[in-house]
Amino acid sequence: MNRYTLTVTCPAKRGIVAAIAGFLADRGCNIVDSAQFDDAENRQFFTRVSLVSEESVRLPTLQQEFLPIAQAFNMTHAFHNEGEKMKVVIMVSRFGHCLNDLLYRWRIGALPIEIVAVISNHLDYQKVVVNHDLPFHHIKVTKDNKPEAEAEQMRIVEDTGAELVVLARYMQVLSDEMCRKMSGRIINIHHSFLPSFKGANPYKQAFERGVKLIGATSHYVTADLDEGPIIEQDVIRVTHAQSSEDYVSLGRDVESQVLARAIHAHIHRRVFLNGNKTVVLPAAPSSLASEKMG
Repeated sequence: MNRYTLTVTCPAKRGIVAAIAGFLADRGCNIVDSAQFDDAENRQFFTRVSLVSEESVRLPTLQQEFLPIAQAFNMTHAFHNEGEKMKVVIMVSRFGHCLNDLLYRWRIGALPIEIVAVISNHLDYQKVVVNHDLPFHHIKVTKDNKPEAEAEQMRIVEDTGAELVVLARYMQVLSDEMCRKMSGRIINIHHSFLPSFKGANPYKQAFERGVKLIGATSHYVTADLDEGPIIEQDVIRVTHAQSSEDYVSLGRDVESQVLARAIHAHIHRRVFLNGNKTVVLPAAPSSLASEKMG
């Protein structure tokens, strides 16, 4: 059996679900998981359908034969083979908590991706990456060589066929050109104190102000710094009895979890861009186990 995912975005109108279900049924496909959202404000419809088919039903055939329906409903759509892991490039600077968390989840199969490269502007995590038998690329970035450094980063992305770039606390601002070229394909993570506590030591600033909640936000990268469409967020409570070092430790933990969940949703094709926002369709309980196992 083949297992595929169909993703669809189109203007909202009657008959979309029936047309998709009828098309799949006529070709001997069985829907095993389906989620949808009708945005009444923007009049846009989003759906993700997971299906199984006989070996004789091939992806290119489904894609080609679906075109008349896609054209009739003005759909942006794609069929994906669920057996193929998404190729990912991870970028990191000097904070390694997110990188180490992703490598662990990848190693145990909880994050079913193919890490094709790790890029860093420092050498701190070269040994960690190499010990995982992964390619490590040290690309130093200065104000004088930034265009050349970014061109080298893009060369690696293109040469490896990476579909997603993850900024695992990569502390360099990407150019507007790279953000546009990779729109919807770069995920970032940062603390959720913005815009309250900017600059260095945001957790120390939060400690000094006595905040009670520490959070993290993962989003797609755009030309507007840290203001791209949000994919995932979470918070954790802190108290007056905890130190600024506790804030940092707890903050790094929630950052790692939020980033992993954002990547998990993206690689399973559950995230749809919807203007300045995202639609993140949920997984059915029965499909969560198979997704976690890859």
